Amino acid sequence: MEEKKSWNSNDLWEDELEILKSIINKTELVETTKWGGIVYTVNNKNVVGIGGFKSFFTIWFFNGVFLKDELNILVNANEGVTKSLRQWRFSSKNDINENQILTYIKEVIANEKEGKSIKPTKKERIICPFLDTQLKSDKELSIAFENFTLSKQNEFLEYIETAKQEKTKITRFEKIKPMILQNIGLNDKYR
Repeated sequence: MEEKKSWNSNDLWEDELEILKSIINKTELVETTKWGGIVYTVNNKNVVGIGGFKSFFTIWFFNGVFLKDELNILVNANEGVTKSLRQWRFSSKNDINENQILTYIKEVIANEKEGKSIKPTKKERIICPFLDTQLKSDKELSIAFENFTLSKQNEFLEYIETAKQEKTKITRFEKIKPMILQNIGLNDKYR
């Protein structure tokens, strides 16, 4: 049987995470494991997660941006990048207040049931005149390129467009042309 991966800092906070679990288990949330972490869902939607880090353990609220946060305790772990997720960080068992935690969890469950969430913004296609010209002059290449998702198309477009010199654009194009024709994304080897 394959062992489940888990966060390597969870073991630093085993007792504390068990306390958080016991509090969360008093709600209707269903425990599951996602991305190697402990996540709680309602109606198969991610609502709350818990985990340990080097210097703190946390409850995060997937749509925490909609919480009233009357205690002013929630933080955005990645300002400017994370839109809706918010964390409540703890540094010891003494920081855990069951009633306060349950108040936040009940509110986030109600928000989820009301459908409050931030929808991802649709990305625009990157403008790259050089590659667009190549695609217009080669029907087979154009058809192959259109079979990629927008994000994979943008990877190719950005790769060419960020080249400062024309000769670099040509070299990069020669590299990616066979990849496009073989339906291989620019970064597929890293996925």
